Amino acid sequence: MAITAAMVKELREMTGAGMMDCKKALTETNGDMDAAVDVLKKSGAAKMEKKQSRIAAEGIARVAVNGNVAVVAEVNSETDFVAKNETFQEFVQTVADTALASDLNGGANGEDIEALLATNGLSDLLVEKTATIGEKLSVRRFAKVTGDAVASYIHGGGRIGVVIAADGASDDAAKEAITNIAMHVAAINPKYISQDEIPQVEKDREDAVQTEIMANDPKLANKPEKVLEGIKRGKLNKVFSEWCLLDQEFIKTPKESVAKYLGKAKVLEMARFQVGEGIEKKEENFAEEVAAQMKQ
Repeated sequence: MAITAAMVKELREMTGAGMMDCKKALTETNGDMDAAVDVLKKSGAAKMEKKQSRIAAEGIARVAVNGNVAVVAEVNSETDFVAKNETFQEFVQTVADTALASDLNGGANGEDIEALLATNGLSDLLVEKTATIGEKLSVRRFAKVTGDAVASYIHGGGRIGVVIAADGASDDAAKEAITNIAMHVAAINPKYISQDEIPQVEKDREDAVQTEIMANDPKLANKPEKVLEGIKRGKLNKVFSEWCLLDQEFIKTPKESVAKYLGKAKVLEMARFQVGEGIEKKEENFAEEVAAQMKQ
């Protein structure tokens, strides 16, 4: 059967695959459109397996909100160029929407990802988009928060995504306040919501650090032990306050703490994803890469 340009165009529009891949699939299946789609999907799976050893540290975060539930999801790509691709961005939004509709909670370390990929054919869609886009794609993590009021914020086109949930108020003013706090979290990146969340091991470590700093400060030599303890408590409180959202100065109204700005609203959960954080990126040498390709 003769493969026409119209057939190739139709298959390309259906799958988003490259023109030559579409023509090859149609030729292989003697023009059977459904069979050609299957061939492209299988080819995508094969290509995906070859890409798994590559490092995907770029990408974007997207958020999804429904009522009192909000989700932030991060999907990685190999290059920033792909992160700007509309097809990729739509896929990331689908991941966030799927996570929102599921009963999974996710986590900052990638919990529930396998279960998420098994939901609503998301794994097959990942394979399809990998074939279409031509890079390794990785659904890295998602987090879900729930409260009387929820808010989300995306910064830098998706470089940072934040979701926050709070109880105690749910009117428009509360939602606006929580949204402002989401912006604050994106900018300041607090480690914890309150000092109650700081693990004792971290408190002990910081105590040891401050003790050593003070021991090497000649200005504190010969100070009474009681005075030194008071100074150290002040230093520790300052550090812990800087770590914790509620104690931080609100970025829009300095000298006012986040807790004071929020009033009756009480932050329950927050999640902040900065794309690629914690992923070891491969150092590329563009000149060497071009030279290697010229030899092929």
